[in-house]
Amino acid sequence: MSEIPGTADGVVWQSSPPGSIYDYIRVASFSIGPDGLVDQWSLRAAELFGIAPEEVRGKDPVEVFMPADLRSRGHSKVAEILDGKEWTGLVPFQVPGERGAHGLAEVYVMPSETTSGERAALCIVVDVRALRQIETELASSQAIFGQSPFGFVLFGTDLTVQRANQRFAAVFGGTADDHRGRTVHDYLSRPEAERLNTSLKRVLETGESATDIQIVGVAPGGKERRHWSINLYRVLSGAGRTIGVAGLGSDVTRRQIAAREAASARRNLAILNEASARIGNSLDLETTAKELLDVAVPGFCDLASVDLYQGLLTGDEAPPGRGGSSGSESGGGSATLRRVAFASAVADAPFLGADLTGEGAVEPPAAGYVHRYPFNSPCANALRTARVQTVPGGPGSLIQSTFAVPMVAHDTVVGLAQFSRTKGSEPFGERDRALAVELAARAAVCIDNARLYRREHERALILQRSLLPPGDPEAAGLDIACRYLPGNTATEVGGDWFDVIELPGHRTALVVGDVMGRGLRAAVAMGELRTAVRTLALLDLEPAEVLSALDEIARGLGTPSGAQQASRVAHKSRDADLSEVYLATCVYAVYDPVTRRCTFANAGHPPPVLVEPGEEALLLDVPPGMPLGVGGEPFEQVEVDLPEDALLALYTDGLVESRDHPIDEGLTAFRRALTNPVRPLEDVCDHVLNTLDTRHGEDDIALLMARIQGLPADAVGDWQLPREPRSVGRAREVARAQLHAWGLEPLVDTVELLVSELVTNAMRYGEGEIRLRLLRDRTLVCEVWDAGLVQPRRRRARDTDEGGRGLQLVGLLSAAWGSRRTPRGKTVWFELALPDGDSTTEPTVEQLLSMF
Repeated sequence: MSEIPGTADGVVWQSSPPGSIYDYIRVASFSIGPDGLVDQWSLRAAELFGIAPEEVRGKDPVEVFMPADLRSRGHSKVAEILDGKEWTGLVPFQVPGERGAHGLAEVYVMPSETTSGERAALCIVVDVRALRQIETELASSQAIFGQSPFGFVLFGTDLTVQRANQRFAAVFGGTADDHRGRTVHDYLSRPEAERLNTSLKRVLETGESATDIQIVGVAPGGKERRHWSINLYRVLSGAGRTIGVAGLGSDVTRRQIAAREAASARRNLAILNEASARIGNSLDLETTAKELLDVAVPGFCDLASVDLYQGLLTGDEAPPGRGGSSGSESGGGSATLRRVAFASAVADAPFLGADLTGEGAVEPPAAGYVHRYPFNSPCANALRTARVQTVPGGPGSLIQSTFAVPMVAHDTVVGLAQFSRTKGSEPFGERDRALAVELAARAAVCIDNARLYRREHERALILQRSLLPPGDPEAAGLDIACRYLPGNTATEVGGDWFDVIELPGHRTALVVGDVMGRGLRAAVAMGELRTAVRTLALLDLEPAEVLSALDEIARGLGTPSGAQQASRVAHKSRDADLSEVYLATCVYAVYDPVTRRCTFANAGHPPPVLVEPGEEALLLDVPPGMPLGVGGEPFEQVEVDLPEDALLALYTDGLVESRDHPIDEGLTAFRRALTNPVRPLEDVCDHVLNTLDTRHGEDDIALLMARIQGLPADAVGDWQLPREPRSVGRAREVARAQLHAWGLEPLVDTVELLVSELVTNAMRYGEGEIRLRLLRDRTLVCEVWDAGLVQPRRRRARDTDEGGRGLQLVGLLSAAWGSRRTPRGKTVWFELALPDGDSTTEPTVEQLLSMF
C-alpha cells in the first residue's frame, strides 16, 4: 500500500488496495455520447460483461447488451436519458465464460454534458448477483453475531472493543453499543485483566488462536464469582489486513462447580481408600490417632487434632462417652480429655485457632495436653450430642472454619477429632462434612479396638504374671534362675509355665510344663494345670502320683461336666475323645537338699539336662510318659543324686525345636551352650537364649535352671529314738542342745514343747522306731518320723477332756505344720521362723498353757 502526501490540510490519499469493497460488489462504468453510442468503456465493465473496449466503443449499447425483444423499449429509454432524465433499471446480460448463463445488472444512468454542451450519459453498473450474495452473507453474519448464546466481542488493533453482541451486553450491562471503546480493564480485576490483555496481544501479533482461557470475575451488580471460558482468534480482511481480535466467551461456572465437586468426590474417595489402608495398622491408641492425622493433613485439611477421654487412656471400663447421645451425658461433654495427636500443614505460622471452647480461647496444639471443654462450648456439645459442630474462625484468626467431629464407635463416644482449614483454602462443603464423619468413625472403631485390646492385653498380662512364680524364686539348697518368652508377642501370654514350690522339710518341687496351643486359651488351661500342680504338691505326693492326678484333671478341662464326658466317652471313639481334652507335657521333680537327691517324673516332656562340674551336659534318662490328658498309661519316676555345684536345666520344646531344625539338633546345641557353666546362673540363662537359634515367636519358651548347693551337714540334726517313754525327754534334750549350738536360744522353749507333743503322739498312735530331725535354713523345720500309717488329725477337745489339745498347740505356735506319707510310714512336721535381732522373748510354758 503506497501513500501519497496530500495538501497542507493533512488529508492523505492512497490507492485502493486489492480486495476492497468494490471488488466484492463488482461495480463497473461506461458512458454514452450524444449520439447514443458508447464512447467510454471501463476495464471493470470489460471484466463484468466480458467485452473488450474496442468491441463496444462506438456501438449502440442497447444492441450490444439487451435481448432483441427488449431493444425497442431500450432505445426509448436511452432517448429519454439523453433528454435529461435519470434511469435505474435491471438489465440482463450474458455472463462471460459461462455458456447460456445470464447475469442481471443494476444500471444507474445519469445524464451528463460534454465540453461542447451536448447531452450525454454516465452509466454505473452493479452485478446484482454479487449484491445479493453480500446481502445474504451480511444477514447471516448479523444473525450469528446477534443471536449467538455466547458472548461475542471484537477488539480492534488497539485492543478496544469495536463491537459486542447482545449476549455480551446482557452479562456486563447496557446495550451492545455502550461497550464500544472499552478495554478488558473495564470488566475484570487487574490480575485477570492483565492476563487476558497479554493473551490478546499474543494472538494479535502471532495469529495463533488461544482456546479455553479461564477467566474469573464478578458480573456488575453481582456478588458470586463467575468463571468464563474465552476463545480468541485474529480477524483479517479479504486482502489479508489485520482488523482485530475476536473473542468468544461462555459462562462455565456450573461446569467449574461440577468439575470441582467431581474432583472433591475423587479426592474424598482417595482419602477414604488411604484411610482404609493406613488407619488401624497398630493396636496402639496414640499411633492410631496419628495415622488419622497423617491421612487428613494436608490432603483434607490444614490443621487437625485428636482428643481422647482420659478415662479411656487410663483403662477405665466405661469411658464418659458410653451410650452415644444419651449415655454420654454422664460426662456432660466436658469430661477430662487428653490431646494425643496434632498435625499442621501451615509452616512457620502461629496457631490461631477457632473459638472451639465458646470462651474465645485458643486451642493449645501440644500433644499430651490434658484439658476440659466448657459445658456450652461447641466441642462439648459435639461430645454430648454425638453430632458434628461447624465452628467458624474468629476475627484475626488464621482458621477459616473447623469441624468438631465426635469419634463414635459402637455407640460409644471415645473422643473428638477436629479438622480445620485456613483462610485462603477452599471452604468446607457437605461432602467434606460427610468425609470428616467417616474418617472420625473409622479411626474411632480402630481406637476402640485398641482400647479393648489394651484392656484384654493387660488382663492377659495380669493372668500370665499371676500364674508364673516371682522373678527370683528361692529354695533351700538351690540357686535358681528362670526365663519366660511367650510365642505370641502381641498378647505376651502362652501355654508354657514353670514353677518352684516349697515342700515340707525344705524340699523343693521344680515344675516345667507346656500346654499344646497358643494364646489366651492355652494360658487359661496352663493356669488351671499350674493351680492343680500346686495343690497336688502340697499333698506331698510322689512325682509319679502328681502326674497321674494331673492327667485326670487335664482330661476334664475341655468338657462341660463329668456326666456329659462319660456320656460322650460311651458314644465316641478314642480319637474323638482326644479332641475334647487339653493336652500338655510336664516334668515334675522334687529335690531334697539334705540328701541332694532329686526324684523326676515325666509326662511327654523333653528330658532334663544335668551338668556336673567339669563334665559335659547330659540328658537325664527319665522315662517319657504320655502327655497329660491322654490317660490310660502310668508314669514312672527315677531318683538321681545330684553333686554339689551341678547345674540342672528344665525347659520347654520352644527352646530346642523349630520349623528349621529338628529337636535333636536343638538338644545338641543346648547341651553345648551349657557345658562348663562357670559364670553366674543369670548369665548362663542369657547365654543360652542368645546362643540358640530359638526362632522366637514360633512357640513359647520356658527355661528353669537350678544350681545344686545342698544343706551343710551342720545345718541338719538327725536322731533315732526307741519306742519307750524316756524318748520324749531324750527328744527335748537333743533339740535343746541343737538349738543352742545353732544360736537359736529364743526358740528353745517353743521347740521343746512342740517336740514333746509330736514325739508323744508318735509313741501313742504310731508304730516302729521314731526319728527326730531338725533342719535349719531360712526357717527351722522339725520332723518326727514313725512307721504308722494313720495320719494325725486335729480335733476340738471338750473342757472335760484330758487330751486332744496337742495338735491345736502345734498349730497355734508354729508358722506351719502338717504330715505326709513316706515309703515306710509318715512324717509330722512343724516350721518356725528364725528369730531376728528385734524378736521378743519366747512365751513361757505357763503363758502358753494360759492360752487354753
